[in-house]
Amino acid sequence: VQLQASGGGLVQAGGSLRLSCAASARTFGNYIVGWFRQAPGKAREFVAAITPFGLSTDYDDSVKGRFLISRDNAENTVYLQMNGLKPEDTAVYYCAAAQALRRSSSQYAYWGQGTLVTVSS
Repeated sequence: VQLQASGGGLVQAGGSLRLSCAASARTFGNYIVGWFRQAPGKAREFVAAITPFGLSTDYDDSVKGRFLISRDNAENTVYLQMNGLKPEDTAVYYCAAAQALRRSSSQYAYWGQGTLVTVSS
């Protein structure tokens, strides 16, 4: 599965962005898809994940209530709607695919190239 993340950019604190993760494979609908982020000098961290048919989602506490993950399997795309952005959300955001709903990046076998989100104060 090849993944491509897009939608990053520069936004002021309190603003919104929607990230997209487009997949190449028609089997995309079989995978859990997660979003991770990595800020400069920090480890990659889990943000959110969604099961194949979108029936279950998981969010890190730092984004719960502000971010919403969704998917459109007909379009082979997963979205991350980010509202109420804070400067501490600044990071490169990656999407990844896995066979199980996990928060550990080591459980994700397929990764996109990342898209930069910068939130100014």
